[in-house]
Amino acid sequence: MANLSETCEPENELQLITKVQVAPNNTNDNTLLLEALPDLKERTGLKTLYTDAPYAGPEVDRALQQHQVEQIQTGINGKTLDPSKLYLADFEIEQNEQGVPTRITCPQGQSVPVELSSRQRSYRADFAPRLCQACAFHLEERCPAQPGKKRSSFRLTFLPSQIAVAKRRRKMRLSKQEGKNHRTAIEGTVREVKHPFPGGKLPVRGLFRVTCLMVGSAAMTNMRRIHHYWEEKRKEERRKLAAETGGKAPREEQGICFSSLLKALFTGQRSFMADLKAYVDC
Repeated sequence: MANLSETCEPENELQLITKVQVAPNNTNDNTLLLEALPDLKERTGLKTLYTDAPYAGPEVDRALQQHQVEQIQTGINGKTLDPSKLYLADFEIEQNEQGVPTRITCPQGQSVPVELSSRQRSYRADFAPRLCQACAFHLEERCPAQPGKKRSSFRLTFLPSQIAVAKRRRKMRLSKQEGKNHRTAIEGTVREVKHPFPGGKLPVRGLFRVTCLMVGSAAMTNMRRIHHYWEEKRKEERRKLAAETGGKAPREEQGICFSSLLKALFTGQRSFMADLKAYVDC
C-alpha cells in the first residue's frame, strides 16, 4: 500500500506532493501517520492536517498534541449518530495545556466548570436546573444532561477517551459548514500518480521496487505541476506585454521541450542532443 501527503493551502498557487510512504498491506493507517508527522512538521512547518476516518486514535492524538498540529477529519468511524439528539460533540470543551478539561459550554451558551468524578475515572459537569428546565433541548428530550434522583442539577458525564472523539466530530462539522473539503484533491493526486502504469497497477512487486516506482512517479507529478505553473506564468506575462504594446505578443523562441529536458537528466548529454535534434526537425 502507498500513502501520499500533499499541500492544500488555499493561498498556494501550486500544490505539491510532500511525502510518499510505501508499506505492506497489513500496515495500520495510524502507523503511517505517526511515522510521517515528525518529518512533515520539520520540513513543511505543518499546522493543519486533513485526513479521512481511519487516521485516528489515542496515539495519534498524543502525537498531534506534541507536534502542535491540528487534525481535521472528513469522516469518523463508529456508529451513526441520531441528528435529532445532542451529543458531547455539540458541547464546547475548554482544556488546559495538559489536555485536562476545565470548562464546558452547552449549545444554549450555559458555561460550567468540569470536575473529576468521585472515582477519578471520568469527568462531570453540573448545569443549573433553572436554565435547563426551560431549555428547548430538555423539553424535547434531546439533551444528554439529566437531573439525578437526589440532586437537582443537570449532570453531563463523559470519559477522557470521549473528549478526543467529540473534538474531532466538532472540527469535522465546522469544516463541512465552510463548504470546503481540502482533502478531496488528494484523490485526484492518487490517480495522477497511478495513471502512468498499465491499468493503474504497478508492474513490479516487492517493497523496494514498489517504493522506487512510487517515489519516481510522485516526483514526475511534482515536476509536471511545476512546469505547468511556469508555462502559465509565462503566458500571463506575454498577454500583459501584448496588452501594454497594443499588439500581438512576441513569438517565443523555439526551445527544448520539457520531456527532453528530463531525459537529459537521466540518459546523458549524447541522447539529449539526439532528442533535441528530433524535436527541432519535427
